[in-house]
Amino acid sequence: MNDEQLIKDTIQHYINGAISGNGEEMKATFHESAAVHGYIGGDLFSAPVQALFDWNTENGAASELKAEITHIDIVGTVATARLELDNWTGNKFTDLFALLKMDGEWKVMCKVFHTHS
Repeated sequence: MNDEQLIKDTIQHYINGAISGNGEEMKATFHESAAVHGYIGGDLFSAPVQALFDWNTENGAASELKAEITHIDIVGTVATARLELDNWTGNKFTDLFALLKMDGEWKVMCKVFHTHS
């Protein structure tokens, strides 16, 4: 499988977790030391990735979620990916992921996001 498809498969765990409302399902996407940063309304959300898993579980299933990976850029063992999410329980987000390939697997090291008004 090529790297672009491997990255898409990695991000799909995140999308599936959002749809199910199960933060545990998202864990396969992220490195254990990953961090998440962005604004929800006027409040900065900046935390280790576990806070995202917890928020997702508390927020519940986003069964109407529409998700599209709009861009992937790969340079050797590093990559970036852009994901557009619409109707995550009424919210629209743009997520930017920084990924690192380790032992043949792509993991998100950092996620920054924008919440659309």
